[in-house]
Amino acid sequence: MARKDKVERPTKKSEYEILFASRQAEKGWTDLKATTRNALVDSWDFLTRTPLVEGSLNYPLKGAYGTVTYGGREYTRWQHKPTSQGDARIWFFVIDQVVYLENVHTHHPNETK
Repeated sequence: MARKDKVERPTKKSEYEILFASRQAEKGWTDLKATTRNALVDSWDFLTRTPLVEGSLNYPLKGAYGTVTYGGREYTRWQHKPTSQGDARIWFFVIDQVVYLENVHTHHPNETK
């Protein structure tokens, strides 16, 4: 009874799976988890349920940052803000029922200032 492996949150069939598309996204996610855990949990819930719903905290990027190439194909790059007052940003794209985290920024990315 000494086993202590973490149990992953299961997803419903209608929900999206979340995967890291880069090491930077994984590192940024870990950094955000250390500083804004509650907001990140809310982001997780949003991204697994409704990642393509546009709003003030979640929207596709425009211009040169509006697309990302992955596996030789182009996808719409989205930006999600974990909080309305913070600078953190999550850049992601969606393929089928998978949300790929491309970049997770703990501060507003210089590219879109």
